[in-house]
Amino acid sequence: MATSDTSTTTAPEGASEHSDEQSGRNANRSTTPGSEGFKDFIGSGWAERDEALPAARRQAPYAAERRAAISAQFPGQRLVVPAGDMKQRANDTDYPFRAHSAFAHLTGWGSDSEPGAVLVLEPNSVGGHDATVYFRERAGRDSEEFYANPAIGEFWIGARPSVAHVAAELAIAAADLSGFDAVVDATDTATLIVREADPAVTERIDHARIRFAAERALSENAQDAPFSLEVGGEHEPDAEFARALSELRLTKDEYELAELRAAVDATQRGFTEVLQELPRITSEVRGERVIEGVFATRARLEGNDVGYGSIAAAGPHATILHWTRNDGPVVPGDLVLLDAGVEMDSYYTADITRTFPVNGEFSAVQRQVYEAVLEAADAAFAIVRPGIVFREVHAAAMAVIARKTAEWGFLPVSAEESLQPENQFHRRYMVHGTSHHLGLDVHDCAQARRELYLDGELQEGMVFTIEPGLYFQPDDLTVPEEFRGIGVRIEDDIVVTADGAVNLSAAIPRTAAEVEAWVRGARG
Repeated sequence: MATSDTSTTTAPEGASEHSDEQSGRNANRSTTPGSEGFKDFIGSGWAERDEALPAARRQAPYAAERRAAISAQFPGQRLVVPAGDMKQRANDTDYPFRAHSAFAHLTGWGSDSEPGAVLVLEPNSVGGHDATVYFRERAGRDSEEFYANPAIGEFWIGARPSVAHVAAELAIAAADLSGFDAVVDATDTATLIVREADPAVTERIDHARIRFAAERALSENAQDAPFSLEVGGEHEPDAEFARALSELRLTKDEYELAELRAAVDATQRGFTEVLQELPRITSEVRGERVIEGVFATRARLEGNDVGYGSIAAAGPHATILHWTRNDGPVVPGDLVLLDAGVEMDSYYTADITRTFPVNGEFSAVQRQVYEAVLEAADAAFAIVRPGIVFREVHAAAMAVIARKTAEWGFLPVSAEESLQPENQFHRRYMVHGTSHHLGLDVHDCAQARRELYLDGELQEGMVFTIEPGLYFQPDDLTVPEEFRGIGVRIEDDIVVTADGAVNLSAAIPRTAAEVEAWVRGARG
């Protein structure tokens, strides 16, 4: 069932505002019993819980190293990293919860993390920080929350962990969420928070910082300007904190690389299963939806979910860069551009694109476009090594795109002239960038400074995509008719090594001949 009775019971102390709000969304149709006899009966007769504590997760020491790294950058400052809370989809239904990536990175808590949790790094006397995860402690079976609160009650959402369980599994101090009130009360203007993670928590911290600044100004008769937010609700120290957390993820540790390899492997299996379903896909009016569904099944079987909205673009839809409606037919003779990735339970995601002919054979023009894109991808990969500037990867791919489109007569100038910054005519057919960092977010490290991202030097352990493409819109009169409606993208996930790079997705067929054999083999 999608929804059910919602009790009017007030959420317990320490629960989030969201859970309190949700518990009353459908109060007008609540039928939860309220008699004392019922309460006594439902709170008794339960077997003892298994309280054996788990071993620490394998990612726990890596998360500890990350916390130490961010601690060293902000000595003496309280650091608050919320997981975030549930987000309403419609009335009393919510979107599946996903913790904020910074929270997952610093705790190692992924798809089983608790909504409303908050990580606090508290300055200590030796110059570092003591870390505590605050979350909603599970309620006793004699409490009303246990059976009457659909947001957090175990009758509704299943068993929830104890404080001791979380502390053991994450190898970090843990406490009930009610203890976070003391953190808010102790907040000063040196406290930093990841602002977008949980707006309600951010608002509490902002109010506490403003109050602290005002009280200090009064007590000291200070002339300094009190704490204030910038236009748009920004606060530069918070923004600096967000940048630091984003930049911390620019290079991946051994655990992260293993998770990304697992995500790529699962994605490969999902792609193959899509090809195996081509007879059904081509028989449905909205065959793109079948592609989306088949891949999503693999993602749910092996991971948490898809890492982003899958692009299952057939025929002319492949020329639309972010086609996620996926409601069109899949017609033999057309190409399918499938851009999808499995997100593991750790939240690390693959991001791979393959373009394949529905009937197992490229036409002459389709092959011409495909092989040009492949050449651009290979040219970009060939230069990847530590020390080059990230933007050079894009430049290498664009040199091929410009040359090919010039050779085909699509440009008003030569390839060399088109590559000049003031021209860029070839970008009409590929307006997006060639690469982005990859990790917990499909577009990872997005808040990193430009000088460390686009203008930064590649380092061992960095992971990013290489994804050139060519897209000829159905109504583009600058190209011959036989090119119109063809879209091709080839995207691979790359890790920088000590002396070069490895293509993590190289095992997924890439050449035209390999792709044709892959399609024919999968179809049987």
